[in-house]
Parts: sequence; C-alpha cells; structure tokens
Amino acid sequence: MQKPLKHFLGIADLDAAEIRKLLQIAKAFAPVVKKGENIPLLQGRTIVNLFFEASTRTRASFELATRTLAASAMSLSIPDSSVKKGETLIDTAKNIEAMKPHCLVVRHASAGSPLFLSKFVSVPVVNAGDGFHEHPTQALLDALTIEEKLGSIEKKRVVIVGDIAHSRVARSNIYLLRKMGASVAVCGPPTLLPPSPEVLGVDYAYRPEKLLKDADVVMALRIQLERQNKMQIPSVAEYSKFWGINKERVKLLKPGAIILHPGPINRGVEIDTEVADGKHSVILDQVSNGVLVRMAVLASVCAPEKTQEWLKSRGVNV
Repeated sequence: MQKPLKHFLGIADLDAAEIRKLLQIAKAFAPVVKKGENIPLLQGRTIVNLFFEASTRTRASFELATRTLAASAMSLSIPDSSVKKGETLIDTAKNIEAMKPHCLVVRHASAGSPLFLSKFVSVPVVNAGDGFHEHPTQALLDALTIEEKLGSIEKKRVVIVGDIAHSRVARSNIYLLRKMGASVAVCGPPTLLPPSPEVLGVDYAYRPEKLLKDADVVMALRIQLERQNKMQIPSVAEYSKFWGINKERVKLLKPGAIILHPGPINRGVEIDTEVADGKHSVILDQVSNGVLVRMAVLASVCAPEKTQEWLKSRGVNV
C-alpha cells in the first residue's frame, strides 16, 4: 500500500502510481455523486479555503467537494481579512490553524506558498494554484476528463496552445501527462513560450497548424495578462488571428479529438464561441470532474484510512 499523502502540493511530487490512485478514487466517487448523494468520509471536519487570488471554478468546486464529503467549508474573504492590515501569510495561516480546522486549501500569487505554509502548520495543506508554479488539481481533472472521453492517456498526443510561459496549468499538465505516457507539444507566440521548451520534455511550434492534425487532445489556455510585467503580444486581436482555436483550425483535428480549456474563457480570443460550445469541446465536463478530483484529494489527505475502507466496501482496489 502506498504511503498516505500528508499534503497535496504539486504533480511534480507524485509518481504515476499516486496519480493513478487519485484518479481511481475520483472515478469511484462519480456514480454516487451523480445520484446526488453525499459520501460522509469527512463528517465533523472543517476545510478552510484561503484564496489570495480570484477564483470561480476552483473555489466553488473545493467548497462543493467539501460538502459532498459531509465536511464544513469555510472560505476566508481575503479583501475583508487582516491581510489588508499587513498580516503575513504565515500569521494568517497559523491564526486559522489555532481555530482547529482539519485542512487548509491555499491559492496564492507567489510560487511555493503552499509548500512554505506546509512547513509551519500541522494540518494538511492542499495547493489550489501557486503563482507560475503549479495547479495540480486542474491537471488531475484534465486527466480524468481525457480518460473519460478517450479511455487512456497513454500514447495520446496532447497539444497545449497559449500562454505557456505564465501558466501553472500547463506546467502541472506537462508533468502529469508525461508521467502517464502521453506525448506533449506546446504552441504559442515566441514571447509566451518558455526560453527552452524542450527542457520540459515537450515538442513545440510557433503555429498551431503544425501540431493540430496529430492531436488527440487540444488544450487552449488564456493569456494571463495579470502575470505579465508588460504586454507580450501586439494585441488580443492578433493573438486570436494567429493562435486562437477557431472553426477553421478545428477542421484540422481528427474526428474524435477533444478540446479542453481550464477557464475562464475569453471567447473570441483564445477560443471562438462555436468551438467552445461545439462537438469537440469537453469544457463543462472538466468543470464537473473538478468536484470529483477535489473530493479525491481532500479525502486522501484528510482521511486516508477511512477512504480506503470505503473503496474496499465498493469493491474498488487501489
């Protein structure tokens, strides 16, 4: 049996077996959640969301995951907190810890913040996105969606298009996809790619037409202007013209290829409306799978033994 996770900080920390286990737990939860039932693995516990950055999907799905596991969710409103008065990240976390929660879910603009906090608090810390570094639960839900639609990640060709340089989603996905046997290519303007993309173990091109015909999965990414110190493309209109996933570029795809997007979507920029809502799109499936994946992570770090017992009772061997 694998060693239980004390914290959940990044995909880079996990091996393929640990990733597979989390995906299997999420899949085991799916039929129960689909029926609208709770899975009371965390009954009587409290999960605190510390979101120092704006979020819709991640924050809402962590709250729903918490409640579906029969735990209580508390989300700290950072703009209304003592952070605005100069309180440090450590002091905020340690004061919350003193109130006896059972887990801290942390999103922060500084890379490494969840890891840093994990050294100062005794409760599990879950990374909900940290700067340019990682967004590990997003990579898991993307993986779950790929397997749900295509059956396997192994030997699939995944093309990630957009602002790779500033994307924690891209980084976590590259780690996960390569560990699970996929080949990955990235594409975007030269100013939005890392200086040496090949160091990440991926192929790259500056135009999507060179990559799309072989893709099983296309992941479009938002241009993250908030993480750039200056505008790194001439205009969003030019980006849309040369790199946006539009109906003409979709014609290059295989019939069974799928299109993902981590959100929020800028329609008409990185992806056109007819593509986002079209037959290749699995964007809303990603959102649904986000709840399952975050349930799997919270259950695994907060109640590993109880989760294992529940899985055995369902005939699931992980």
